[in-house]
Amino acid sequence: MKKILVPIITLIVSLICLDNYAQEIAYESFGKGIKVQAKDSSFYAKIGFRFQSLFSSSLNLENDVWDRSMMIRRSRLKAEGWALSPKFSYKVELALSNRDIKGGSKTEFGNTANIILDAVLKYHINSNWSLWFGQTKLPGNRERVFSSQKLQFVDRSLVNARFNLDRDVGVQLHHKGNIGNLVVKEAFSLSLGNGRNVIINDENGYQYTGRIEFLPMGEFTGKGDYYGADLAREKTLKMAIGITADYNNNAFRSRGNLGSFLIDPVSEDYITDNLNTLFVDAIVKKNGFSSQAVYAIRKSPNSLGDFGVGQGLNLQAGYVFTNKVEFAARYSNINAELISSLNDQSEYALGFSKYFSGHNLKCQADLSYHDLELTEDDFLRFRLQVEFAL
Repeated sequence: MKKILVPIITLIVSLICLDNYAQEIAYESFGKGIKVQAKDSSFYAKIGFRFQSLFSSSLNLENDVWDRSMMIRRSRLKAEGWALSPKFSYKVELALSNRDIKGGSKTEFGNTANIILDAVLKYHINSNWSLWFGQTKLPGNRERVFSSQKLQFVDRSLVNARFNLDRDVGVQLHHKGNIGNLVVKEAFSLSLGNGRNVIINDENGYQYTGRIEFLPMGEFTGKGDYYGADLAREKTLKMAIGITADYNNNAFRSRGNLGSFLIDPVSEDYITDNLNTLFVDAIVKKNGFSSQAVYAIRKSPNSLGDFGVGQGLNLQAGYVFTNKVEFAARYSNINAELISSLNDQSEYALGFSKYFSGHNLKCQADLSYHDLELTEDDFLRFRLQVEFAL
C-alpha cells in the first residue's frame, strides 16, 4: 500500500506547487484531464486518472457451478506533455490496481510491485518522423495498441490475450506519410524482448518488431482507427489495414515478453527459444458501424512445449445508435500447435455499451460462450463494467 500511495501523494504535492508557480492550470472539461503549463512555456503536462469497476460471473456447463468476482480491474494514473518544446514529448502511465501490479514475488521484477506501464520520451524529428526511447507498447496488433479505456467490449479478445506483444523497453522509430489520399504509417522497434519492468541482467537476445499500415481513404476522425466503436459516426467510409512482423530472439517467457518465466528445474537456467509472430489486422468505420479483424500466428523453430505457439482469429463488429447505445458481436478462435502451452478454444460473445461521455464515462456488458476443446470445461460468462476517466 505504501508503494502505491507514493505516486499519488507525489502528484498531489506537485499540483500544489504548480498552482503557485505555473502560469495556468486548466480544467477544461470532463475527460480532458488537468492541464498545466509553466510560466516560461518550458513544459506542458496533462494529468489524468481512470479506473474500471468489473463484475464477472461464469457458469461451468459440465458441473453447473457458478463463480463470481468483483474487482477494480484497472486503475491508472497518467501524464503526458512536452518539455522545452513540443519536439520533446513524453508519456508516463502508472498502474495502481492489484490486478495490474501483481508479480511482486518474481526475482525478474526485483521482488517489487509491477507499477510502471509507460515511461517513454519521444523526439519529434519533424512532422513525419519521431524517435521514441523508454518503456511503452510495441507496435503490435491494433487491438493491443488500443487503450484499455477505449475498447468495444469489456476487455480485449482471446487472440490478443494469447499472442499480443505488449510493452517492452527499447527504441522505436515512427513515420507517417501520404501518397495522394493514401496514408502510410510505419514503425520499427528494437527492444530487450523480456516485457515491462524486468530488471535482470539478460544476455539472451533482442526483440525486433516492424509494422506498416495503410489508410486508403485517409485519416479517421479523431484517431478513430485506434479506438473501438464509431463514436465519431464517420461520414464517409474509413479503412485501415496493418501488418506487424516480430522476432524475439532467445525468449525465456512462455509468450515472448508475457507469460511465465521458463526455468529448467535441473540446470536452473532459463529455457529459451526464438519466437516469430505475424499479425494482419483491419478496421472499418462508417456512420456508427464499425468492424475489426485480426489474424495472428506464432511459430518457434524448436517447437518446445513450454511456449505458446499456434494461430488465432478474431472478428467483431458493432453499431452505435444516435442515443450512444451500441450492440456488438465477437467471434474468437485459438488453434494451438500440437506441442504448445496454449489450448484450442473458441469464444462467441454479444456486447452492450452505453456511452455517457464517450469512452470517458461508459457502462459495458457482455455475455459469452467459451468452447474449450481439450482440457477444460465449457462455460458461459457474464461481465458488467463501468469506466470512469477524469
